Amino acid sequence: MKKVKRFGVSLEEGLLKKLDAFVSGHKFPNRSQAIRFLINNNLVSLAWEHNREVAGCAVLVYDHHKRDLLNRSIDIQHQYQELVLSVQHVHLDHHNCLEIIALKGKARKLKELADKLIGIKGMKHGQLVASGVYSGK
Repeated sequence: MKKVKRFGVSLEEGLLKKLDAFVSGHKFPNRSQAIRFLINNNLVSLAWEHNREVAGCAVLVYDHHKRDLLNRSIDIQHQYQELVLSVQHVHLDHHNCLEIIALKGKARKLKELADKLIGIKGMKHGQLVASGVYSGK
């Protein structure tokens, strides 16, 4: 387990109130956990901005009866097979399917892949959910 270092932080009263509201609203056990979350969230954003090795998932909702949509999706995934870790397909109802595609690679390539999938004609909704890859250092 990594050693925890303690340090003091000075905040204006208004900013401290906002932090406490954030802690409460997100059900963090304490301010320290909220600050860890905010720092890590910022580091993930920076990793995506700087085109680093990252992880994420493409979340797609579509009508599986739409002609050729599934074949287009599979063709695009094959073009980026080095990025695709796994695919989960869920039947939401008679017409609609949810697909969650776990991805890992350079940020720009993941965005490029997700944009192509989301842009398929007939896709009802799509979103790239960004996360980070940490070296543990």
